[in-house]
Amino acid sequence: MTTAVAAARSSEYEDQDVPRRRGLSGVLLRSLLLPHRRGVAWAVVLVLIEEAASLAGPLLVSVGIDWALPAILHHGNYWPLAATAGAYLLCGAASGLLKMSFLRLSGRISQDVMLDLRGRIFRHAQQLSLDFHEKYTSGRVIARSTSDLDSLQALLDMGLDGLVTVLLTIAYTAVLLVVMDWRMGLASLASFVPLWLATRVFRRYSQRAYRRSRVAVARVIVKYVETMNGMRAVQAFRREPANDAEFAVLNADYARANGDSNHAFAVYSPVVRLLGNLTVTGILVWGALRVADGTLALGVLVAFVLYIRRLYDPLDHLAMFLNAYQSASAALEKIADLLAEEPTVPEPARPRALPPLAEGTGPGREVLFADVSFSYESGQPVLPRFDLRIPAGQTVAVVGATGAGKSTLAKLLARFYDPVEGRVLLDGVDLRQLPLAELRRGVVMVTQESFLFSGTVAENIALGRPDASREEIEDAARAIGAHAFISALPDGFDTDVRKRGGRISAGQRQLVSFARALLADPAVLILDEATSSLDIPGERAVQQAMRTVLRGRSAVVIAHRLSTVEIADRVLVMDGGRIVEDGTPADLIAGRAPTPGAESPTRFARLHQTWRDSLV
Repeated sequence: MTTAVAAARSSEYEDQDVPRRRGLSGVLLRSLLLPHRRGVAWAVVLVLIEEAASLAGPLLVSVGIDWALPAILHHGNYWPLAATAGAYLLCGAASGLLKMSFLRLSGRISQDVMLDLRGRIFRHAQQLSLDFHEKYTSGRVIARSTSDLDSLQALLDMGLDGLVTVLLTIAYTAVLLVVMDWRMGLASLASFVPLWLATRVFRRYSQRAYRRSRVAVARVIVKYVETMNGMRAVQAFRREPANDAEFAVLNADYARANGDSNHAFAVYSPVVRLLGNLTVTGILVWGALRVADGTLALGVLVAFVLYIRRLYDPLDHLAMFLNAYQSASAALEKIADLLAEEPTVPEPARPRALPPLAEGTGPGREVLFADVSFSYESGQPVLPRFDLRIPAGQTVAVVGATGAGKSTLAKLLARFYDPVEGRVLLDGVDLRQLPLAELRRGVVMVTQESFLFSGTVAENIALGRPDASREEIEDAARAIGAHAFISALPDGFDTDVRKRGGRISAGQRQLVSFARALLADPAVLILDEATSSLDIPGERAVQQAMRTVLRGRSAVVIAHRLSTVEIADRVLVMDGGRIVEDGTPADLIAGRAPTPGAESPTRFARLHQTWRDSLV
């Protein structure tokens, strides 16, 4: 088995804490149905009456044989037959109309439930913190909102009708059989003992199979999503054969899980039919002997046979319902488990607002890291102890080797994570006390790969401020220097950039992202390697845009290029989660080390020379 497949399997926890997940799914189901309790109650009333009308048929046949037929034979009176036939037709018509009303009502309830649940999954997935999305792949989230919802939809489409009909048929028929002839009635119901045992075995076996099936289909979807999103890398590194092999294993697991559930159904359904046929045969033989000796009316025997057939025919539907129920139950557990996830970066219990900006100052605010320490799930400290003050309006470039803690610093400032110890403050307010909406307005991050959504250029710029006018959007693009290339696009600002902005170049996407940031007008801007993937012309355009965006704001610029550092007021060199050098670009380039104990020449001076040499 490949490492990737093994990792996918180990990431799932389908067999852990099953009682907890069942409890969560029960709570979720109640919350989904609670708003529709009146509709559910009406549906139950309709199906109660409909099932009573439907089951009146065999009883009316018995009446016709034992009452209407003798009246014709002995007295030539056809009125009893007409009355019986009329009652039969009336019950059939009522059953049809009530069934139609029930299906329309239950269908509307099921669609409303699915609409609610689909929205819950989408909203909740967006609210969960970054660490959740880094461990819970997008493919698994997609599986929750597609294949798992399809299983629930299948259950709801047949669930109320299938389950309630079966239960009512059993209840009504059991009462009628005992009332018509208690001895044969009890004998008929005794056949339910082996049926109950068979149903229990089927339920347990299929439940395990469907849990495996839901996990297996999630793995298949994860592999699809990862492969499609990484298609360039797949083709560039000729990963197709390896991906085919991994997918074949996952696909075989999914087929095996489905095969197990189908096998259970294939055994259970014939067992139900066999028990039904044996019961009908026994009752027919016993009843015929009793009719022959005059202790049982012929009509009663006919009604008995019809009722037993009606009793066992819906059990085929019960088997299909149980099949759908096990699949939906496993899916609901997965969905409930996702919805039970809590954000690790929650809204504050007692929110505080940022203090108002002083008149005449720029939009920037002071940033303070006070005794901050942080580690990821591995427990290895990334920032063992970190202190930093960035005055309002200052641009700070952060450099250092990979793993030095640069991106972690940026994620803490954006509050994608909270520090394990210490505080991160914005103008004296702990980020954990700021409402997330205000925090996201005040602190904006522009990453190396600026993500553009499908839609127009104008819509992507307005992402920074959805209520912005068209004039404000164009002014932001003009200030950044993006107006010229946007106007040259086929539909200008109304050009659809397509998936991930693939219609425009990397440099142009970065300019759009800077226009978005300028329009958002944040107090603090974080640039995480914003120019590292650009060519020289693209970098020059973005550098000019950066100067415009950074003007007057507090900024943290994670830099991998010399040109990025040169626009900063101050440079921090990080190593092992600590600041080892801190000074102006000019001081550090000259080899002067304002930080006590720093090396001479400074690390930054040596790094600067390496950058210079790389440009020669």
